[in-house]
Amino acid sequence: MSNVAQKQESSIKDYIVGVTLQAAAVRAEIAAASTEIKNQALKFIADEILNSSTILKQQNQLDLEAGKKRGLDSALLDRLELTDARIDAMVEGLMQVCTLDDPVGQTTDMQTRPSGIQVGKMRVPIGVILIIYESRPNVTADAAALCIKSGNVTILRGGSEALHSNQAIAKCIHAGLDKAGLSKDIVQVITTADREAVTELLHADDYIDIVIPRGGKSLIEKIMQESRIPLIKHLDGVCHVYIHEEADIDMATKIAFNSKAQRFGVCNAMETLLVDKNIAKQVLPGLQKKFAEKNIELRGCELTREFLNDIAEASEQDWYEEYLGPVLAIKIVDGVSQAMQHIEKYGSHHTDTIVTNNQDIAQQFLREVDSSSVMINASTRFADGFEYGLGAEIGISTDKLHARGPVGLEGLTTQKFIVLGDGNIRE
Repeated sequence: MSNVAQKQESSIKDYIVGVTLQAAAVRAEIAAASTEIKNQALKFIADEILNSSTILKQQNQLDLEAGKKRGLDSALLDRLELTDARIDAMVEGLMQVCTLDDPVGQTTDMQTRPSGIQVGKMRVPIGVILIIYESRPNVTADAAALCIKSGNVTILRGGSEALHSNQAIAKCIHAGLDKAGLSKDIVQVITTADREAVTELLHADDYIDIVIPRGGKSLIEKIMQESRIPLIKHLDGVCHVYIHEEADIDMATKIAFNSKAQRFGVCNAMETLLVDKNIAKQVLPGLQKKFAEKNIELRGCELTREFLNDIAEASEQDWYEEYLGPVLAIKIVDGVSQAMQHIEKYGSHHTDTIVTNNQDIAQQFLREVDSSSVMINASTRFADGFEYGLGAEIGISTDKLHARGPVGLEGLTTQKFIVLGDGNIRE
């Protein structure tokens, strides 16, 4: 390694050490902040973003121009762009978080024990949260808002393609925190695009409590391999709709179509349709016509192709595939047990739904399918923090610890036992 490279690596390491030490130093401050103070900070940040819209768009334009020179595709450039509508949406998101209940300090499960002590649980912040994300600069404001309201310090590392935009938003966040009398170090946005900074952050397990990656599969896989810190994440969104033999045909058609076609490039879109063999003849031709309206390519198993003979044959890989686009795999199954076996083998434990009028079968599906969201007679597209009443979410977790499903404010907290006594001693 050259002297220049050694010096650069040392400089990155020193920078990240400084960031993590600053984060640790203010965790008690934000954890103790009242709901009123936290809401004031969010409102001040919203005002700063609204008043800085011209500057935000100017800085965003620098990122867009650099992205075009780097050959970023049109979809990525679209996600990168900060329009007036997206700036307004950031402001609205901050104000919505203000209206949400503050989970910090909430107590539950209080009970009096035979010894006379009262035992319960209290919600408390996790501590320091590292969020690594790509492309969309609005995530900077959204993530900061949720972490502030839940009493956490956060370190944000956006993608290099949004560096100017993220730093401009960071200035608004810092100004808002300062006006509320809170330390600017409660939200730190990494100022370097050097990938070594990510590695150093992922190794800072003495100071960072949780990592939340938001981005493509390759990013999340890389973070899983490198991190010494626990993650809240999901890797794939291979979601299923299973149409049981006792399903209402119209309902099944609407749910399957909405689950796939309402929006393609989202993690809660259906990627595989499972159809009971006893209802396939009635439901599949009509669904094929509906999917054709959206130019969705169908790939089917051998039995499916007997009913829809002009579609491509599904390969083994298709059952594992998260298309995030206008492609759908279809498999005919023999009953609920075979459907659940398919979901267990090929699914990603994200979201799966059954369409049926048989409540016993529906309850069996609900109990036995091991996914973060399991549904009866509803579109998979409802697997979303806002739709679940969380108000906002930082992402969706398919892990079982510590949060599962859409992660909102409560998911950014943990619990501790509290004990209330009156001079009680153990005999």
